[in-house]
Amino acid sequence: MLARLAEEAGVPPGVFNVVTGFGAEAGAALAAHPGIDKLAFTGSDTTGRAIAAAAGSNLKKLSLELGGKSPNIVFADADLDAAARTAVIAAFANSGQVCSAGTRLFVEQSVHREFAGRVAHIAQTLRIGDGMDPETDLGPLVSARQLARVCGHMDDARAAGATAISGGARLDGAGYGQGFFFPPTVLVDARDDMRAVREEIFGPILATLPFTTEDEVVTRANATPFGLGAGVWTRDVGRAHRLGRRLRAGSVWVNCYNAIDPAMPSGGMKASGYGREYGRAHLDEHLETKSLWISSR
Repeated sequence: MLARLAEEAGVPPGVFNVVTGFGAEAGAALAAHPGIDKLAFTGSDTTGRAIAAAAGSNLKKLSLELGGKSPNIVFADADLDAAARTAVIAAFANSGQVCSAGTRLFVEQSVHREFAGRVAHIAQTLRIGDGMDPETDLGPLVSARQLARVCGHMDDARAAGATAISGGARLDGAGYGQGFFFPPTVLVDARDDMRAVREEIFGPILATLPFTTEDEVVTRANATPFGLGAGVWTRDVGRAHRLGRRLRAGSVWVNCYNAIDPAMPSGGMKASGYGREYGRAHLDEHLETKSLWISSR
């Protein structure tokens, strides 16, 4: 449909092409073909590494927007009502199937338990059902395989000592039996070394983690192979700027989360990829600089 609209808009033949197929065939061929100068890919870091390896044979340019395990940091001085509402959206939008989802919720120790309970309460009000129903807040996971993965992470987290104060198990009652539904799940008693806290789940599981100092939370937030996004909630402007500089993430949102504007570059660091989308940086990713020298003699 997109290609048809492009054609109707007058885009010349050959400018916009659609190649269908699975990654192991179509994607691999695109990555390895010497006639293709640039690839942009959005997906898992595992697939991104395979693309980078294939593209290395012909040194084509790449921009890779890969996975994440993004920290969302809440200080006690923040607007806690706004932070709690946004923390739910940051973690559970699209049933957690968002690469920049804020799935590590660091909360200052003095308000951690109360804030975790507030987030869990909001999460429990979300309506789960058919994604085509306009009354639905959260639809199903994309496949049975992904549901099994999310359930596995939940089992591991519980076995490691975490407690779910909302959700925590597959929904299979009336209206859910034919779908891959998992409720928004908020964990307490989580630790940084837990698999569910370290790995990208791509599902609606949010780990809450208490902290005491600014230095501590920066160190823990950065202790991940990923670096796609990060959130900071505080009324202290100086602190916001300090953490904005110190957090190793391509986008840092202060008193908001997942804000996007076509003028602002977006992309990752570390295992979250390289290259930028949006803004002038996005255009530069798809251009080559050439120097032309002409002697007038």
